[in-house]
Amino acid sequence: MKSIVFGALLIGAAPVFSQSMVQPLPSQRVSLSASATVQVPQDELTLTLSTQREGSNAQEVQTQLKTTLDAALTLARRQAQSPLMSVSTGRFGLSPRHDRNGKLVGWQGSAELVLQGRDFVRISQTAGQLQTLTVSSASFGLSAQVRQEAQSQAQSQAIEQFQKSAAEIAKGFGFGGYTLGEVQINANQVGPVRPYMMAASVRSASDETAPVPLEAGLSQVSVNVSGSVQLK
Repeated sequence: MKSIVFGALLIGAAPVFSQSMVQPLPSQRVSLSASATVQVPQDELTLTLSTQREGSNAQEVQTQLKTTLDAALTLARRQAQSPLMSVSTGRFGLSPRHDRNGKLVGWQGSAELVLQGRDFVRISQTAGQLQTLTVSSASFGLSAQVRQEAQSQAQSQAIEQFQKSAAEIAKGFGFGGYTLGEVQINANQVGPVRPYMMAASVRSASDETAPVPLEAGLSQVSVNVSGSVQLK
C-alpha cells in the first residue's frame, strides 16, 4: 500500500539588476511513502493466575494471600527456564469492604502470579499444577527476536517499494533519475493479539495437572517509509 504526492515548484526569474546575477533553478521535489506488512505467528505467551481472599482482619487476609502466593512461586520456579518460561509476581493488594451504610465490614484482597515465555506446553502444564491459583487471563505476543526479524523483513520490502515508486515517478515525468532527500522510517506491531479469559476450573478429577488449553494467533509487523526525492 502506498500513497504518493507530487509537487513541483518553479521559481520565476527575479528582476535583473546586474548582468552577473545568477538566476535560481527550477525545483522538482516529490513526496511519497511506501509501507510493507509481515505476518508472523505469535511465539510468546503471558499467562496470569490469581487468587482471592477475604476476611474481617486485613492482616489475616494479607497473610493468607502471601502464604498462597509463596507456595505457588516455589512450585513454579522449579519449572522456570529463560527464555522458555519466566516466573514473576503480578498485582498484590487489599481493599476494604463496606456495607450500604458505609460501615467497614471486612477486607478483600487478591494476588497474581505471571508465567511468561516461549514454551507454551511448559507454561500450560505448570499452570495446571498450581491448584491454589486459577487462570484469569492469557495473552500472546512476539518475542524480541521474532519481532526484530519481522521488522527487518518488512523494512527491506518497504524501502524497495519506495525506491521503485521514486524511479517510476521520475521516468513518468521524463527525468533520468532522482536523488534521495529526507526519509523517515516508522515501525509498529498490530494485532490480533488476542486475550483469553480462562475458566476458573481447568482440571478434571482424574488429572489434577491437566494443561490449560491455549491457542496462539498471528501478529502483523508493519514498516512505513516516507520522505522526499529530488528528480533530476
